Amino acid sequence: MFPAPYTQCCQSEIDRLKDQGRYRILQVVDSPVNPVIQIKGRTRLLFASNDYLGLAVHPLMIEKTKEAVDQFGTGMGASRLVSGNHFLHHRLEEELALFKETEKALVFSSGYLTHLGTIPSLMGPEDLIFSDALNHASIVDACRLSRARIMIYAHGNVEDLKAKLAMTPRPPGSKILIVTDGVFSMDGDLAPLAELLALAEENEALVLVDDAHATGVLGPGGKGSAAYWNIESDHLLTMGTFSKALGALGGFLAGSAILVEFLKNKARTLFYSTALPPSVCASVLTALTILKEEPFRLDRLRENIHFFQKGLMALGVKPHNFAVPIFPLVIGSEEKTLAVSKALTDQGIFVPAIRPPTVPENESRLRISLMATHTREQLDYLLDALRKVL
Repeated sequence: MFPAPYTQCCQSEIDRLKDQGRYRILQVVDSPVNPVIQIKGRTRLLFASNDYLGLAVHPLMIEKTKEAVDQFGTGMGASRLVSGNHFLHHRLEEELALFKETEKALVFSSGYLTHLGTIPSLMGPEDLIFSDALNHASIVDACRLSRARIMIYAHGNVEDLKAKLAMTPRPPGSKILIVTDGVFSMDGDLAPLAELLALAEENEALVLVDDAHATGVLGPGGKGSAAYWNIESDHLLTMGTFSKALGALGGFLAGSAILVEFLKNKARTLFYSTALPPSVCASVLTALTILKEEPFRLDRLRENIHFFQKGLMALGVKPHNFAVPIFPLVIGSEEKTLAVSKALTDQGIFVPAIRPPTVPENESRLRISLMATHTREQLDYLLDALRKVL
């Protein structure tokens, strides 16, 4: 029997979450993650996926993944340091470096592990980290794990960051890291990357940008934040994932050759985690090929974004004006947000409520995300449903 102190602790917390309306239930999807899905045998229009280009079900992705499984099996059996370092990992890293226009890239088993391996390896108790107030949880956890001194600057506020840089004493020999999401996953807005890099260059600092929601979406060919802002800088380090627009799983770090060599020897999440299966590497390599050979997918995503922006304005909702497929509809209270989400579900639309602690108190919202494979009819249906429930 589970020990009584743990049973009491767990049950007490579960009861508290239920009382506060924050108890979470995992929805079981019975189908591929397309714009139309099946949940408990019922058809739903899906507007909550990060598979922005619809690559997770692309026929070529499936074909190349199957071929790799047939040829190399389903797993690597060990970390990359032991016996799990496959030639497809190296091929993928070469292609990622070309894609991100950096000297080198390094593949991790997830985006979360990329941050947890990179930031604590680079930063220590004598160092300073300046982190955007709305950064992803993986950045927050990695910063804490580093034991560096952490300063939080107001979201996207360059002047606040500048003031904090000027006011914070810098110990001799210490390093400074500015870390930010490129596209903020709950708001759909962009970091002021050019201004952040200017401050980094003035202060001999490094900027780490989380490009999880920018890779495959922003910039020419979906190359991400640096390409979108037309930036080249030795002070920039890019993290990204394969699990959003690239339709697979895993994370990566792209930057200078010396930094990648350093992380190969220092990043604990690299050599204490089992390596990605070769089939996943094959999937991502195929996704990078599709980005080049099927540019219409990114074009269609951007057309859907523009169409939906105009539709929201017609409803009296002011959306952001970025070419980003994330649309937050901030409702406020958790109860109202849950009610709106349920009303949409009743109309056959799946958009879950996003509540604290994922977002700040009194900023509960619907997070609508679009895919290139959504049709205009589906977008019109969503807009009509929003008009009714809002």
